[in-house]
Amino acid sequence: MRLGVLDLGSNTIHLQVVDAHPGARPSPTTNQKVELRLTDYLNKSNEITEDGIALLRQAISDAVDHAREFKTDEILAFATSAIRDARNGAQILASLNEEFGIEINILSGDEEANMTFLAARRWYGWSSGRLLVIDIGGGSLEIGLGDDENPEATISLPLGAARLTREFLDNDPYTNKEIKNLESRVRELVVSELPEEIVEHAADQFVATSKTFRTLARLGAHWFKGDPNVLELSALMMMIPKLSEMTDKSRADLPGVSASRAKQITAGAIVARTVMERLHITQIQICPWALREGIVLRWLDWMER
Repeated sequence: MRLGVLDLGSNTIHLQVVDAHPGARPSPTTNQKVELRLTDYLNKSNEITEDGIALLRQAISDAVDHAREFKTDEILAFATSAIRDARNGAQILASLNEEFGIEINILSGDEEANMTFLAARRWYGWSSGRLLVIDIGGGSLEIGLGDDENPEATISLPLGAARLTREFLDNDPYTNKEIKNLESRVRELVVSELPEEIVEHAADQFVATSKTFRTLARLGAHWFKGDPNVLELSALMMMIPKLSEMTDKSRADLPGVSASRAKQITAGAIVARTVMERLHITQIQICPWALREGIVLRWLDWMER
């Protein structure tokens, strides 16, 4: 069976086409990605503007055409925090669903954490023991904890890298005051909102997903000769002052940092460091699977019933 997974995220509109069937590992066939930071198209009423809607519509149209070109049997489409939090998000999706004949579902933060946790569990297997899984997206941070395929505890916080950059980091390069205000806000939410069950996790393995974590691990390997599949807290601590002092252009020139991510990688690094410190994590594994794979796996499980 060929599935198209259409992810309407805060940073990108990403279609991934996979060949999959129950009990098998999903095999990627092709993908199409459009850089579209929807949070840049929010007005003062927290509504996505007409310009943003037009760009979103075009990106979805191109993705649907691409999926049909590759003869997908089903398109699994979902939206995360940028559309979930926009005042007109549900209205926009209703219109898009009708126009393109698809069903775009809005995932809650807990649903994001659940699907991402499932992907990590299937990737690492039962031998990995108790997992703690962290994902930093463009709009939100998700954490899941548990021994089974469904996490026993999840949390979603408005600490996405794109969101925080838009709210706190205006200058290029950033000012010390901007960085301090951002760090203070992240620390405040992480300390006050993480439930005790997650803080006292007793996890056997720590797992990170998302482009933010992958980029940070690669930067750690580049600067400090570490493993590109592992992010060390010690490397992160040294990395943040370097990233904070750089311009957008100089960050974009770093290996593995795209121009679209250059502005927000510093905010992502500050979130990663704060969470790792709070949860006493000294190193974290980078998982190749994340939310999109979790969506596919959950759908295949449902089809098997």
